[in-house]
Formats: sequence, structure tokens, C-alpha cells
Amino acid sequence: MSEITKTSSSKKQTDASLYRSVWRWHFYAGIIIAPFLVILAVTGSIYLFAPQIEQAMYKDYYVVEEQGDKLPATEQLASVSAAYPNGLITAYRPGEGETRSSEATVSMNDETYTAFINPYTGELVGSLNNEDRIMDKIEEFHGELMAGTIGDRVVELVACWAVVLIVTGFFLWAPRKKTGLLGTLFIRFNKGKKIFRRDLHAVPAVWISAGMLFLIMTGLPWSGFWGTNFQTIVTNTGTGYPPSVWVGSGPESIVKTKDIADVPWAAENLEVPQSDIQDYVPVSIDEVVSIANREGLHPSYTISIPNTKEGVYTLSAFPPKAKDELTMHIDQYSGAVLTDYRYDNYGFMGKVIAIGITLHKGTEFGLINQLISLFICLGIILIVLSGLYLWLKRKPKKEMGAPKAPKIFNKKLFLFTLIGLGIIFPLVGLSLVIVWLLDLLVIQRIPAIKRFLNA
Repeated sequence: MSEITKTSSSKKQTDASLYRSVWRWHFYAGIIIAPFLVILAVTGSIYLFAPQIEQAMYKDYYVVEEQGDKLPATEQLASVSAAYPNGLITAYRPGEGETRSSEATVSMNDETYTAFINPYTGELVGSLNNEDRIMDKIEEFHGELMAGTIGDRVVELVACWAVVLIVTGFFLWAPRKKTGLLGTLFIRFNKGKKIFRRDLHAVPAVWISAGMLFLIMTGLPWSGFWGTNFQTIVTNTGTGYPPSVWVGSGPESIVKTKDIADVPWAAENLEVPQSDIQDYVPVSIDEVVSIANREGLHPSYTISIPNTKEGVYTLSAFPPKAKDELTMHIDQYSGAVLTDYRYDNYGFMGKVIAIGITLHKGTEFGLINQLISLFICLGIILIVLSGLYLWLKRKPKKEMGAPKAPKIFNKKLFLFTLIGLGIIFPLVGLSLVIVWLLDLLVIQRIPAIKRFLNA
């Protein structure tokens, strides 16, 4: 055999080995995370329409009849105090329209309630235990599977491995021959059931993958591990918010804004200034509302009420469009605006993440944004189900159905990929190490399992 023939044969063997290796990673990752991807897609599809769903569910609480001038906030909150004499009012939301009720957040007996007030009469329209709000449950299930920190890490790991699925899927999808668009961008209906099943999984995945990747990357900033570390990097590099955001001198406290109020992502690590308590009488909530109106805040803002003598009023808004969000700290004695932090103050990454979040939630462009995101979520479900269908049809009775483990393996490429994934997504790197140890210490030592997994 000539040297050229040997080289060509060796190259084909290496390419085939690499293809089978990528296929195995794609296969096993897909089987493990498929159920979680469906959960995220379903809950995400529902949460996209949270504004419409809540408007319909809580219409009797949200909608009031316009009756002239609204009462001052202090009079509205008086009815809340009367209804919850042992409760602590921690926040007030004036409401963004003339027919929208006001809201007060009340903490009592380790539970949190939202009281809805008719701003024209001061009467209490009704109240909800925040634990019973369905959309909050959906959001919690979507973000952490209702399992706290462990659930958060599982969701983050699934999201990161979904990126691996997209990358390996593109490698497997890329045509090796000039076959045209059929089978790559369009499903082949006339090539038999085997080809149709393959195309039913691969082709929609190609069309959906960009949107899927976008949803993953715009969702990761909320995650507890990757998101927290990414937020710290963005903050410390100044690309989240600039140090000149404060009015006057900088803050004296080390308290983060996220510790005292629910604020936009870019403001969560913003240090909270302290109120000057020298010879001042606290301003009323009415004066804070007047300041908010004077400063032109988006009408969806909420006022978080301080519970310490050094604390400040914190105003925040989560409007549909990122450009309207804001965070403001007001001295509780003088009424001075200590921090006025808006979208225009964000650094580059802060703006990118803010827009990414509103796009992820489906609010940035209204209904069209919701429908596009819904299409992506439904596409993810189709990809998962078609992949499982493809596997079940191909799977041998006594084996897992994965491609055989290759004898020739490109160790350099594997190591490079492992290091790259470990740096970008640390939980993926950790899971790869765990899988490798499991294979080395368990699978390779038990023949029955080894045969079942084709290891």
C-alpha cells in the first residue's frame, strides 16, 4: 500500500472516530437533559404571556373605576394598615394607569402579601398571598424547578449542556457531500421513513438553534452560579454601571441594592447609600411619590420603604422596554435623590443584558416578541420529541443505541474542548470530570453496563 493511500486511510479513520465521538456526546447529553429542556420550554412558553394571564386572572384586583383625583399614598396605605394591624408595609406601587389599582406589599408571620387598593376611595379591593400567585410559581419552576439552589444549578447545567448540544448538533448536521438544501435546510419527505425521521430532528434544529442559543444566553445571567460570577465580572470591569452614578459623594454602606429591593439586573450590585439622619424628620411616602413624578420615572415603578434609620427609599421599575428601566435611592429624611441610575447610565454589557432580558421575557416588542419566543419554545419541544422518537426507532433491544465507542480518538481536540467548556461554563467542566470518573471507575469495570452503553 502506498504512503498516500495509508495517509488517506488513516485520515478517514480519524475523521470517522471524531464523528462517532461527537455523536456519542450529543446522544448522551440529549438523553439526559431532554426532559429538563421540555420543562423549560413549556414553563417559558407560559411565562411569556404572564401579563395577559395575570390581567385575566386578577382583573377584579387590577381594574378600578376612575373617580376623579386619587387619594394621597398615606391615605391609601392607612386602609392596608387597618387590614393588617400586625403587618409591616415594605413597598408601595402607585399603579401605571388611571384604572389600575395601587399595591402594597405586606410582611406578616413570615409570609408576604400583596394588597390591592382603590386609589380613589382608599378601600382595600383584595389581597393575595404571594406564595399563591400562579405566575410566580411558573417563574420559580422555570428558574429553579421549585427546588431552591439545587434546582437553580440543575437548570443552569441543562442550559449550558444545551449549548453543547447545539455545537455538536451542527457538527453532525454539516453536510459532508454536495447534497443541496434537501436534508440540510428542508425535510425530505420522499426518501423513506429512516431519512424522514432523521430530517424531522435535524432540520428543525437548524432553524431553531439560533433562537434557542439566544434564549439560553439571555437566561443564564439570572442563574445562581454562572450568572452571579458573570455579574461580578461585569460590575468590577465597569461595563455594568459606572462609578460616577451617584449624585454627590459615593455611598458609605456595603449593602447591595439587590439585598433590599427587587431591581433591574444591571443595578443589583449597586451599593446602597445611607440616609443622613442629622436633624431631619422623615419625609412621607406622598413626598416620595411627588419626587418620582418630578423626576419622570416610568409609571410602573415600585417604592421599597426603608426599615432602618440609615435606610433609603429605593424606587425601581421593570417596564416592558429596557430603555425605561431605572433604580433610584432617596434619602428618607431630606428627600434628596442620592442615586439616579437608568438605562443610559449602564455600561455596554449592562445595556446588552438589559435588552436581552426584556427580549427573553417577551416584553421588548410586545406581542410579536411573545409569538417569536413561543415559536422557538415550541421548536425546542419538537426537537426533543423528534430526537427521542429517532432514538427509540433505532435503538437495539439490549443496548442503549449509542454509536460504538471509537478506538482512535483525537486527544488534543478533546482536551481543547474540555478546557474551553470548563472555562466558559464551569458546571459543564465539572460534570465532564464526573462523567469521566464514572466511566473510569464504574462503567469500564462492570461488563454488563459497558455492553449496554457501547462503552
